[in-house]
Amino acid sequence: MTATLQELFGIDAPIVLGPFGGLSSVELTATVSEAGGLGSYGLYGYSADRISDTVAALRSATSRPFAVNVWLRTGDEVTPGDVDLAPAIDAVAPLFDELGLQRPAPPTEFMPDTDAQLTAVLDAEPAVLSVVFGVPSERLIAAAHSRGIRVIGTATSVAEAVALDAAGVDAVVATGSEAGGHRVSFLRPAEESLVGTFALVPQVVDAVGVPVIAAGGIADRRGVAAAFALGASGVQVGSAFLRTRQSAATDVHRNAIAGASDTSTVLTRAMSGRLARGIPNRAMRTIETAGVIAPFPAQNWLTGQFRAEAGRRGDGDLVSLWAGQAAGLATREDATDVFAELAAGVPA
Repeated sequence: MTATLQELFGIDAPIVLGPFGGLSSVELTATVSEAGGLGSYGLYGYSADRISDTVAALRSATSRPFAVNVWLRTGDEVTPGDVDLAPAIDAVAPLFDELGLQRPAPPTEFMPDTDAQLTAVLDAEPAVLSVVFGVPSERLIAAAHSRGIRVIGTATSVAEAVALDAAGVDAVVATGSEAGGHRVSFLRPAEESLVGTFALVPQVVDAVGVPVIAAGGIADRRGVAAAFALGASGVQVGSAFLRTRQSAATDVHRNAIAGASDTSTVLTRAMSGRLARGIPNRAMRTIETAGVIAPFPAQNWLTGQFRAEAGRRGDGDLVSLWAGQAAGLATREDATDVFAELAAGVPA
């Protein structure tokens, strides 16, 4: 018989916090874990030392299990020597000018070494490692399991879920196209992997032998109940938690989620070079109108140069406003209240 998420992860309720790359906070992760779920923390862009410090901070904030999330390499990532950034920089020049920023010089690297990140995670020994954008290697899974670390893979299609299951992950997140943030497809282009949660989850459940965690479009007890009716063993929730005061989102981002409707989000490559779902703003429209988007992670690094300053100034027109299609259901401002609402949908 397949183990429950509670048994696998040592948690009380099968509710997983979405791991926000760049928007995670120790407080929100710890709040979800303390409530009995699996708090998650996104490590995109983190150096090995920062990962060690972050896991230590999480352990200081909660004694309960938590997950950390790493982006695997797909093989299509560019390095500073691979791409001419001048056209992409020209496309966003008005945004730098608006903020009084100089045009950025290319860095020595766009993102940290993934192997170094994974080594730091293994050394830190969190309860759970979750990965996106690929299948963890047999060696990585064995190393994690030898340290008592459970591994979660993330799929946007049945084929991806089957590949993850065959690799030996402990659970699979089936993330529907409704979900906010990046579409984490890895076997086919993201545009060809836009399967909705309602269609994806039961097909993944039928295809794999490990517990399935439903993600995308779930923001209250009704979504949780629906996920279980589809055969899921748990849920992963993003936007509803991202709106809360405990997240690292800016006030303008929280307000954008609070004001969102079912049609407020779009899919775009403008902000990072990879397809992601968010609320459109002037930065997104400026880049899409210019029609010049550098490949990932070059575009992500480039927009990050003005997004950071815009975030400090509270300018919602020049940041990434990631959100899912259920953002209109994200009505609670405290993560404890969100968790209680979700837990009410778990079958007795």
